[in-house]
Amino acid sequence: MIRVLVLLLLLPAAAVRAGEEVVAGLSHSRISITANFDGSDLLIYGAVKREEPIPGGPPLEVIVTVEGPSTPIMVRRKSRTFGIWVNTAGVEVDRAPSFYAVATTGPLAEILSQTEDLRQKISVPQMIRSVGAPQDIADSPSFTEALIRIREANGLYSLHEGTVGLEEATLFRTDIDLPANLVEGDYLTRIFLLRDKRVIATHEALIDVRKVGLERWLYDLAYGQPLIYGILALVVAALAGWSASAAFRLLRNG
Repeated sequence: MIRVLVLLLLLPAAAVRAGEEVVAGLSHSRISITANFDGSDLLIYGAVKREEPIPGGPPLEVIVTVEGPSTPIMVRRKSRTFGIWVNTAGVEVDRAPSFYAVATTGPLAEILSQTEDLRQKISVPQMIRSVGAPQDIADSPSFTEALIRIREANGLYSLHEGTVGLEEATLFRTDIDLPANLVEGDYLTRIFLLRDKRVIATHEALIDVRKVGLERWLYDLAYGQPLIYGILALVVAALAGWSASAAFRLLRNG
């Protein structure tokens, strides 16, 4: 009886040792937003660590996500009233990532079950949380869909199926394009290993995105001392107008 109990206690540890784990790295752990920042290319690479041969059965799949800071956002609907477009309804989305990209080894619906998507919150719709819509709005999900469409058009939300390369069910890599209009903050990178549409291992890493140099100084000035920033903006605009006028007079007289 004691031997049976010992074997039962050892089974979970043996299962963990025999499992598959993620060992991964990023080409950037910090991204600096400068005055001439026009986006960045993020390389995500890694390998599957095993202590036993590759198991048989369903093939291994990999999903990589990159998530920017989440904030609440008000989504409004415009309607034409008396010939004028005005805001007629609005729904506050409680949580929406400022940036979200998903890269996979295959079609998302074929490698990830809905149950796992709900549990891990991998797809774009699952990353957006919207509750407590006004009672007079019957189609509140359409506001979330509109937010997704707008951010997809701006390059902030994206799904890249089949862009994760997987060699010998062990080595993987993918590239994620980060746009120029990034929001400051910590960007969470998640890597999921899947078999039979179920997540069997995960790995997370953070990327620090910050404004530096002139961008940092202007941002701090605008939010920390708005009066000085406004006066400086007026002075710069006046100098620019005077310089343009002087240049025009020189060209005309010359």
